[in-house]
Amino acid sequence: MFSKTCEYGLRAVLFIAEQSSNEKKVSMSTISQEINSPQAFTAKILQQLTRNKIVKSVKGPYGGFTIETEKMDTKLSEIVSILDGDSIYVGCGLGLKQCDANSPCPLHFKFVDIRDNLKNMLENTSIKSILNDMTLGGLILKR
Repeated sequence: MFSKTCEYGLRAVLFIAEQSSNEKKVSMSTISQEINSPQAFTAKILQQLTRNKIVKSVKGPYGGFTIETEKMDTKLSEIVSILDGDSIYVGCGLGLKQCDANSPCPLHFKFVDIRDNLKNMLENTSIKSILNDMTLGGLILKR
């Protein structure tokens, strides 16, 4: 349901958050390697996230990317919005250009429920809550 940019962006944020909770900064190349994303693509994603103040970039020999404590409360919906806009909430499940309640595709009414549930989950889930789930539940980002 998410674009590759958004998938990698969410993974990057969660990896950086995990490292930040241990008071570590991580390099772009380490992030790229850990989330299995090409470096140039990862750099563009991190640039967007930095520009929108989700992550912080620290220059210099002891630099890297980090997430400040107050940003741990950021909802996943904000990250999705930055990287993908709102298309995930309004797009057709079959990818048709014209699909709405007046001229629905065969999946329209089932897909509306899925989109609403996804939106609800993203709006009610913070970076911090996912980080807690990862810590408590042994959840992992890389397989």
